Amino acid sequence: QVRLVESGGGLVQPGGSLRLSCVASGSIDSMFVMGWHRQAPGKQRELVAQITRGGSTNYVDSVKDRFTISRDGAKNTVYLQMNRLETEDTAVYYCNARVVQSGVINSHWGQGTQVTVSS
Repeated sequence: QVRLVESGGGLVQPGGSLRLSCVASGSIDSMFVMGWHRQAPGKQRELVAQITRGGSTNYVDSVKDRFTISRDGAKNTVYLQMNRLETEDTAVYYCNARVVQSGVINSHWGQGTQVTVSS
């Protein structure tokens, strides 16, 4: 019953910015972690950034100092502000949430949003 909907992807030139949003809805007893993963063609999916309920954040080294993850707990929404984008950032970005449902921890994924960085 949990659904994650991403938005904000698109085409941007190198050095530009995008802001991704992910809204979680459904039966959620408690939200533990929300984050963003990405997968480029021919590559494995990797963690980009995540934020815990307590506000602790983690980033993959390649995006540190360029990306910022934030959340609105009341709305079960997570954002990813991406600045100084590079061609290497091109990928499908997926929202992920670890939630408690009826006392069980489950992981849910959104459908993904395409980010393309190109001239």
